[in-house]
Amino acid sequence: MTQQNTPTDPEKSTRGAVVLASGGMDSATAAYEAREQGYNLYLLHTSYGQRTEDRELECARRLADEIDAAGFLAVETSHLERIGASSLTDDDIDVEDAVDAPDDEIPDTYVPFRNANLLSMAVSYAEANDCTAVFIGAHSEDFSGYPDCRPAFFEAFQSVVETGTKPETDISIEAPFVEWSKTEIAERGVELDVPYEDTWSCYRENAPACGTCDACKFRLEAFQRIGVRDPIEYEQRPGYTD
Repeated sequence: MTQQNTPTDPEKSTRGAVVLASGGMDSATAAYEAREQGYNLYLLHTSYGQRTEDRELECARRLADEIDAAGFLAVETSHLERIGASSLTDDDIDVEDAVDAPDDEIPDTYVPFRNANLLSMAVSYAEANDCTAVFIGAHSEDFSGYPDCRPAFFEAFQSVVETGTKPETDISIEAPFVEWSKTEIAERGVELDVPYEDTWSCYRENAPACGTCDACKFRLEAFQRIGVRDPIEYEQRPGYTD
């Protein structure tokens, strides 16, 4: 099942970019960064059976409206849920608290090879709309735990794109924050006036955010470090910089 808005303004810039819009703060900041660079944006959101998929879709839709996206495509990809092996998609696996997650192991929230799946769809969407870039909001604290968020992965995927698309197609994989911390992303987003109140990061709940999962911890810690109150609602709001 897909839902799509198509471009209606022929005078918009033809320098297009697809942004993987999860509904979270990283992808929202990536969208605003791409717009700052002059791209005409097409947003791709995927629901794959994650626990908070309804809230994430709502946030992605709001982002598309806020940035006046040229296109918005929402795709339901149930195969990742059926494959399982992640606490994000399997109700029988509890999402660990941030303090309980071992630093030297792949988190249970890792969805096997997810980014390859998502980037493949994004490249298809980009090629179909003559876009020249695909943006993803992955960053350094992601690739410390998720193998498909590492710089080497994006470099390898760039080779796949160049090999597997039409000869005249020229699409770059852009991960502008891949060497950044979450704190640096939050700081940049505040500069760009990203509406973080319309983003969602919690792995567990649609509302309020739990405040204690890995995603909530990284997000709250980032806002606390830059001295800005995170505008979303939390069940708990621990002080992670204390």
